[in-house]
Amino acid sequence: MDPRTQALLNKPPLPLLLALTAPNTAAFAIQAGVNLTEVWIISRLGTEALAAIALVFPLLMLTQTMSGGALGGAISSAVARALGNGNAERAQKLVWHAIFGGTIGALFFLLVFALFGRSFLMFLGGDGAILEAAMDYCWVLFIGGISMWVSTVLGSVFRGSGDMGFPAKLMIMSAVIQVPTTAILVLGLFGMPQLGVAGAAVSSVVSAFIMGLFLWARLASDKTSTPLRRVHFGWQRDLVGEILKVARPASINPLMTVGTILGLTALVGSFGSQALAGYGIGTRIEFLMLPIIFAFGTALTTIVGTNIGAGNYDRAEHAAWYGVASVAILCGVTGGLLALFPQSWIPVFTDDPVAYETAKSYIQLVGPAYPFLGMGLILYFASQGAGIMTWPIRAMMARFVLSVGGASALVHFAGYGVEAIFAVSGVALVIYACIIVTAIYRGAWRPKA
Repeated sequence: MDPRTQALLNKPPLPLLLALTAPNTAAFAIQAGVNLTEVWIISRLGTEALAAIALVFPLLMLTQTMSGGALGGAISSAVARALGNGNAERAQKLVWHAIFGGTIGALFFLLVFALFGRSFLMFLGGDGAILEAAMDYCWVLFIGGISMWVSTVLGSVFRGSGDMGFPAKLMIMSAVIQVPTTAILVLGLFGMPQLGVAGAAVSSVVSAFIMGLFLWARLASDKTSTPLRRVHFGWQRDLVGEILKVARPASINPLMTVGTILGLTALVGSFGSQALAGYGIGTRIEFLMLPIIFAFGTALTTIVGTNIGAGNYDRAEHAAWYGVASVAILCGVTGGLLALFPQSWIPVFTDDPVAYETAKSYIQLVGPAYPFLGMGLILYFASQGAGIMTWPIRAMMARFVLSVGGASALVHFAGYGVEAIFAVSGVALVIYACIIVTAIYRGAWRPKA
């Protein structure tokens, strides 16, 4: 058993969790900065370009969460459980299955977009030049998507083995490449052709391809506990089942998340563009917390998976509670400060009084529930490690029904205002977290008698 696996099984849980989280926090935070910078670069082209990038955002987010969250988390979980069980050969075979899975995922998304992509973008309100710019972006994204999917799943292999540092370094390197490349291709700098919005997609695909080459080269060497070896090339049904038993239910979460965003956006939009702008300001603040949640979550996937594989259920649960407490405190402090001092940050984004009041209402009603958002998401990742996704998915469905259905009923049938939407959203987050916490506390990860 390699030293990393031994540390995952024996090192005190809290110091171990913090040590694994540190490189991920830096990498995910920088990647979030890249996303914001990309939007700023595209804004140099004008309002239509910004509208086009907003139009493709649900598809981009779905691609990233499916490849990195659902499939990537399932692969990390399977690798961690195999290593925790002392079965290094099984973990090495899973590397090839990760590559197969990433390739199939990319081709599936390309096929679905080719069949329904234009209709979906038109359903979201795209037309004219905005629709065409969005289509150009998406064609590049999905045709070149194989590089993004494969690089993401290979990074998940490293995280599953407990090596958070190497993929984190490559994510930072990718960011260094992606930002200037985006500026050059979007704006046509240094004599390069101006590709417009599509240039941002080209930049993402190219940087992912370079990152994938480094990951592949590292796996092809003997410097990892999961080397890529030709002797293990092949398709095994039990290994596919091991990945799919987590990936299939986990994929429901991104779909429900996108559905919740679209449903609430439509409800708030019925109160006018100014209310929608204020809601957009409030929700984007949540993205500041996601890098930290993801950093803790990916680390917890590996810790829980390795210990579940070794049969250390008590240690897996203890690590999860440390993660829950850490993220709840961080999200609680963030949400509390934003809610207490809205005048300190909302005017940075808008001087419209209606948008200001909407954003203020949102953060003061939903902000106090941010600890529960963190708790639910961190246990979603931890449950991937355990290979038990039943309760996180049930909790996500309950959140969707309560937030979208409950808010819709209050607005359309009871005549309440936009504040009711935010209040219901906050309550839905509390219930979402409590369902998962209760299930794990009652032994959802443990074998049934």
